[in-house]
Amino acid sequence: MKTRRLGPNKLEVSAIGLGCMGMTSAYGPAGDRQHMIALFRSAVERGVTFFDTAEAYGPFSNEELVGEALAPFRGSVVIATKFGFSFDGKRVLDSRPDHIREVCEASLKRLKVEAIDLLYQHRVDPEVPIEDVAGTVKDLIHQGKVKHFGLSEAGAKTIRRAHAVQPVTALQSEYSLWTRDPEPDVLPTLQELGIGFVSWGPLGSGFLTGKIDATTKFDASDFRTTHARFTPEAIEANMALVDVVRTIASHKKATPAQIALAWLLARKPWLVPIPGTTKLARLEENIGAADIEMTSNDMVELERAVSKIQIQGARLPAAILAMSGR
Repeated sequence: MKTRRLGPNKLEVSAIGLGCMGMTSAYGPAGDRQHMIALFRSAVERGVTFFDTAEAYGPFSNEELVGEALAPFRGSVVIATKFGFSFDGKRVLDSRPDHIREVCEASLKRLKVEAIDLLYQHRVDPEVPIEDVAGTVKDLIHQGKVKHFGLSEAGAKTIRRAHAVQPVTALQSEYSLWTRDPEPDVLPTLQELGIGFVSWGPLGSGFLTGKIDATTKFDASDFRTTHARFTPEAIEANMALVDVVRTIASHKKATPAQIALAWLLARKPWLVPIPGTTKLARLEENIGAADIEMTSNDMVELERAVSKIQIQGARLPAAILAMSGR
């Protein structure tokens, strides 16, 4: 597996990471625990060194799974997790400094590590100045409990303010062929400041794999049942994008998923996608994208075709979107 470097401190990670959320929540029932542990270890064997979790996934159960699965590989993998919510009856934004410190201690225990490799603020909290958030993480770094600071779904102004207090290693936001919101303001800001980008949802929550159509039925616990882009009407309208990706995939002797990931890798050398999966075959398929070369002609052809397509449906439910992009 090729590697990439994120941020001013040059955190080295595999070119493709593994998003862990779906192993315990969001995409239907949690996977079998032992099977998931085996999948983690297969990923490490195949060169994946970057794993993404959060206390909010479950909540808590995902960090516990990651901690158990990766225990044999301490020092050779990078684990990213997140703070930013309280879970007293319902999930609410909470980036108060005291709460950040509490979450850090709890995450260290669940992950079974002495220091968190990369700690993100999960969503910007409008009630807490970002300078206070960055200062708190800076203190945790000085205490040896955190190695790198990250932000998730933050806007360019917030990134600059945080970075001025504590250098930001990576921003994590949704980015894919059907979600390109970071391009106008965020990506140029990251390039200017030397901050890495971690793309969640790089396969459009599965849509860009080409394995979803208007007849697909999702489990009642799958968040896509409430997602505007996964209504039968939106799926039908958005299939034009999948058709474009399929055409490129056919020419490159690859799968649509691999082209979607290879497109991201070709966008910036400091960008790392973190597709999630619960299946070994899909893991191997995703990893294979790192070996696909997208030429400048490929990129121009794909851009020309995609630019003619109007994606139908908001990228996230309104309540979640309200927490993004400040």
